[in-house]
Amino acid sequence: MWPDNETERDYLNFGGVAETVAEITVQAQGRPISIGVSGAWGVGKSSMIKLIRTALTEKDKSEPARFIYVEFNAWLYQGYDDARAALLEVIATKLNEEAEKRKSGVDKAKELLHRVNWLRAAKLGAGSALALALGLPPTGLIGDVVRVGRKVIGEGAGAEEAQEAADAVSEVITTTEGLIKAKPELSPPREIHAIRECFEQTLAEMGVTLVVLIDDLDRCLPPTTISTLEAIRLFLFLDNTAFVIAADDAMIKHAVRQHFGEVDDDLVINYFDKLIQIPIRVPPLGTQEVRAYMMLLFIETTDIDDTLKEGIREAVCSQLAKSWRGERVDRAFIQSVYKEAPPELVARFDTADRLAPIMVSASQISGNPRLVKRFLNALSIRMAISRAHDVGVDEAVLAKMLLFERCGNPKAYDALIAAVNNDPEGKPVFLAEWEQKATSGAEVELEPLWDDRFIREWLTITPPLADTDLRGVLYVSREHAPLITPEDRLSSEGAELLTAILTSPDMAASLHDRLAVLARPETTVIMDRILEQARREQEWGTPAILDACIAVAKADPSLGTRVAGFLSERPLGQIKPGIVPKISDQQWVAEVFARWKDADVSAPVKKAIEAVEKS
Repeated sequence: MWPDNETERDYLNFGGVAETVAEITVQAQGRPISIGVSGAWGVGKSSMIKLIRTALTEKDKSEPARFIYVEFNAWLYQGYDDARAALLEVIATKLNEEAEKRKSGVDKAKELLHRVNWLRAAKLGAGSALALALGLPPTGLIGDVVRVGRKVIGEGAGAEEAQEAADAVSEVITTTEGLIKAKPELSPPREIHAIRECFEQTLAEMGVTLVVLIDDLDRCLPPTTISTLEAIRLFLFLDNTAFVIAADDAMIKHAVRQHFGEVDDDLVINYFDKLIQIPIRVPPLGTQEVRAYMMLLFIETTDIDDTLKEGIREAVCSQLAKSWRGERVDRAFIQSVYKEAPPELVARFDTADRLAPIMVSASQISGNPRLVKRFLNALSIRMAISRAHDVGVDEAVLAKMLLFERCGNPKAYDALIAAVNNDPEGKPVFLAEWEQKATSGAEVELEPLWDDRFIREWLTITPPLADTDLRGVLYVSREHAPLITPEDRLSSEGAELLTAILTSPDMAASLHDRLAVLARPETTVIMDRILEQARREQEWGTPAILDACIAVAKADPSLGTRVAGFLSERPLGQIKPGIVPKISDQQWVAEVFARWKDADVSAPVKKAIEAVEKS
């Protein structure tokens, strides 16, 4: 298994780009610079950010270091804090810590932190005051004090109410202590100007350049995105600063449109261009890069020495740098570098050789590194299931079927599954003629359901499947491809409903009338399969599989207790507030809410439950 996060090791030959960005930053010699790293979801922006920091660190050999780094992920603050204020505080706090370590610029760094704290306190008070003036409920801690005060005035103060008021006031005093210390003549406009001056003076006294690395901006909702960009603008183009911002520029432009209304494209482009001096796009991956990436991922999971792994990685990246002149990274090249590769690893290299071209051309993957990794993780999980149940599935066969499942026409995939289930030996014999013609290079005439470019390429991938028993493959792929056996006691109607639900769980509610007339044993089997798939979910907000659980439980109310028991058993860290309103109107929900509250679920979830119970 491979973690779905960024890496500081270059598997995609991004090192040249990272080196270029680092060199530009060094050559700026303290002049302000802003660099935008753009690209779609999953293409490697976060990894590029890590590589840029590594490259810059390697160039900075001075002692103490000339560069100070602040990594800021606005997405982590969304819903918990104002992203603009959070970025200001993270920068000020980092400079204060570094000034203490370096014994230089200490007074200016403390002043900067104090001014940022004043702005946060001013925002706290001004926001609540404005809300009160407009007759709106004030927010935050001050809002709690006002709310309790109104309760005391309206209902009278008993011992409980008096204690609640005392606690609320105490929390405000504790939280704002050290924040509201500014002189009365200060104002936000003056403080913003003062913060900019103090920030520049702090960096000058410390003799450093601050490198701010902004990531995951395109994951944020538009208000958080704009808030972060506005905070960046406060420090942008000041001496001794470098901003590296990783985001999908299409998502940024969407946020700008949402924030400012339907403005024309020129204004949207101008807004982003004014923030970014040097735009860099993460290079797309071709067949060579995807093949090399898959092979390096396979090598990563082996038990060989880390030094050897690093040597192979460097050799692959060096070879990729020469791919423009025809040099290849394939199984033969890897074996020339790693001559003692075990047979099972060589077999996986063959898998990468076969799959790489179609994983680049298939629109559902398009060479996206994150999607490639997720594909390999799914393959790894199913092979583990195969070994655990002693099914004996061939990995090459499983990989070919998984590729069809992920990228092929869903209706064609359903037809393939039906052919396997209906054949006594579990073989899709109807593929024989197509596969033979495809591999020989002859023209293949496909039925309308199957006639697309992906399937034509898929048919050429070895091994051929027409004479292969695929029942084991379906068994380990049950979260998407149900293996229907006589023991399942499913009618053709039940089997069709199960396939439809597992293929599109978010559409399960539309099948209510058909589910409601099924025999109870059949809905029980369907629920079994749904819960098998649901156990793979790692976050319970509003996943699509939850819609399937609810739909089947509504059609057969006796199954509601199974859903309740299943949700009650989920790890508390997986439960998110969004699930509470989703299930609040179900007959079985009281047991779930009681279990979560007793088990001390997270505060946001508990608040959501209390809000539902009050309403």
